[in-house]
Formats: sequence, C-alpha cells, structure tokens
Amino acid sequence: MALLLVSDLHYDLRKLDWLLEQAPAQDAVVIAGDLLDIASAVPLDAQITVVLEYLSRMAARTHVVVCSGNHDLDGRESGGEKTTSWLREARDCGVQVDGDSVVLGSWVVTSCGWWEGPATLAALEAVLEAAADPRPEHWLWVWHGPPEGPLSWTGAKSFGDPELPRLLATHRPDIVLCGHIHQAPFVAHGGWCTRQGDTWLFNAGHQRGPVPASVRLDLAAGRASWWSYDRADEVELVGQ
Repeated sequence: MALLLVSDLHYDLRKLDWLLEQAPAQDAVVIAGDLLDIASAVPLDAQITVVLEYLSRMAARTHVVVCSGNHDLDGRESGGEKTTSWLREARDCGVQVDGDSVVLGSWVVTSCGWWEGPATLAALEAVLEAAADPRPEHWLWVWHGPPEGPLSWTGAKSFGDPELPRLLATHRPDIVLCGHIHQAPFVAHGGWCTRQGDTWLFNAGHQRGPVPASVRLDLAAGRASWWSYDRADEVELVGQ
C-alpha cells in the first residue's frame, strides 16, 4: 500500500493543487493536521469552504485521511475546550477524519484529533480503546503533534506531545504519522523519522513554496522515503 504524508499546509492553495495532482497515484493521501492558517488574512469560514472543496475533489481520486491540528480549531465542547467541528463535513464525501478508523488493505488507520485538555484527551483515548478491540494486526495512527524527540525539535526547544508516549506504550501502534513541528527534519538533532519501542514515527516538516515536504510509505515493501527541496532520505521499516 502506497501512502503519501504531508502536514501543515496552512491554507497554501499551491500545495493543495499539488496534492490533487498526486492523489491518483496513491492508495491514500494523509494530511496530519493544520490545513487552515489562523494567521491568514482570509477569514476561517472562507478557508474552511475552500479546503472542504479540495478534500472532496481529492477523495474522488483516492482515499483521504485527515486529522485536525491546532490551526484547525473552530469551536468549543461543553466544558470550554477547543474542538474542530468543520472537518466532520468532509465525511460526507468519503474523507476519514478525527475519530474515524478504516481498514486499508491489511492496515487499520485511525485519525486522532487534536486535544486541548482533559475532556478532549479522554474522548481521544476512547477512540483508541475502541479501535484496539480487538488489537489490529497492523495499526497506523494519524496524530498532529509528535512526541518528545527528534520529530518535535525546533532547533532550540522540543514541543513534544506530553500524552503520546504513554499512549504509544499502551497500544503499540506500528506507525504514527505526524506534523506540527515545521523545522524538525531541517535542523541539527531533529529528524523526519524515528522509532520509539515498536512504533515508527514520521514528520515530513514544512517548507515554503508550491510543493510540500512529504513522506512516501510503501507498506508492502517496508520502505519510507522523505523528500524536500534541500535533500531526500530513505529508511527500511524493519519489523513491518
């Protein structure tokens, strides 16, 4: 199965156009959060309308899996924690979004939404508990914020998700596809891939220009490759 991972598009329509072109050649396109840009001059409502149209077109060409990131929040749950509600509309055109699990080949793919506090974290943990019953033979998560380590290193500070290491130890997914930390693959002591226990983790990073940095996974062959304007790399997924 061929998967294409990107993240942190931040309402760059050039990057979304590129993804549309790439989609037919992939078994799945994965966008690991931050489709919108809260710093943009374009109102969030307008961004959402445009991005939903892109996702609909993409889903007509291949399977699309999306999780929310911190730029995608547009509402609050009953306790006041921020949530992403607009992505649910993408389900109507076949996009897999926060809370969804789907079988792709021999893999179960679970989309994990951005959590803000104890209530949204508890909801996310419930999603994982449900998907783990029974434990999939091959399990992949899409999760915006990487854990402490090279994928969360900016070159000056680490911004690792504090709860993800615990959940990795509990559920031991085979692969986690991340984003959030733009600089990680481009700075000393950062990286685009790492392994924690039995789990491979990936973060393509963010680059300026019309083409996003990306990770391509060939799960049948057990290979992953990273591409950016500056350089490229490849790793064998030992144990997959």
